[in-house]
Amino acid sequence: MIAAPNLTLAGALRLAGSPNDEPTVATVVANEPLGGVRFDKVSMRFPGSGRAQTSTVAVGDFTLEVVASEFLVIVGPSGCGKSTILSMAAGLTEPTSGTVLLDGSRIRGPGPDKAVVFQGFSLFPWKTVVENIEFGLVLNGVPAAERARRVDYYLPITGLKGFEHHYPRQLSGGMQQRVAIARSLVLRPRLLLMDEPFAALDAQNRTVMQEELVRVWSEYRPTVIFVTHSVEEAVFLADRIVVMTRRPGRIKRVIDVRAITGSEHWREAPLDQVQRRSDFQDLRAEVWSLIRDDIVVE
Repeated sequence: MIAAPNLTLAGALRLAGSPNDEPTVATVVANEPLGGVRFDKVSMRFPGSGRAQTSTVAVGDFTLEVVASEFLVIVGPSGCGKSTILSMAAGLTEPTSGTVLLDGSRIRGPGPDKAVVFQGFSLFPWKTVVENIEFGLVLNGVPAAERARRVDYYLPITGLKGFEHHYPRQLSGGMQQRVAIARSLVLRPRLLLMDEPFAALDAQNRTVMQEELVRVWSEYRPTVIFVTHSVEEAVFLADRIVVMTRRPGRIKRVIDVRAITGSEHWREAPLDQVQRRSDFQDLRAEVWSLIRDDIVVE
């Protein structure tokens, strides 16, 4: 997906940001929180192909309640179904059995209430920063004045002010991912799904983007389901951490990080300061131990 965006991206953005349907920031603040997600006995089986006729169960009997405005992080060994869970929540994949609900309504496809940030930046190389950010809004017929208002709001928040007319090739990896995040936030989704968004970045940019994500997310706190292979990233960002077993992916343990941090979550501080905390390191070791037990070396 690092080249031009494909149909998956278009599907993830289609109908998002509809001027008649999407909740505004004011609505989110004024009304009850939106974005509660429920996975109810969800399983996903992929059929075999070619010579491999045996089907593969990627996710098995997955049940979880995600509270509105929660920052939930899913970790687990490779191939445990983390990205499949995100795909089902985005409405891009229909579960083989079970249901996925958003605010009590079954998710049947992409819509105005969900946005996805992929591991690959998935930017249009021939479009400028502004044109990439407003792509979903244009796709859904949002008027030009409203598009400009939203883009102007998110450019400084995401650190892109001054880069409006740059093309992706003129940006660093970290800046390109800022564009991808802004493109999702400008839609003002109830549910923000992030599939290893910082995996392609170097360690320094990854740390900066983790801290920036916390700041940007705090603007209006959509529900976030975040997938990562980095234990440290999970422990730093999450309200709760879901640790998955190896395939077929099931929930091994759910860890409430807030029970450890208290009312002042450690993600509000710079990562280098948080790393010095003994409770942070203890939790990191605990999560890694849970994952390590399920890693199979082939």
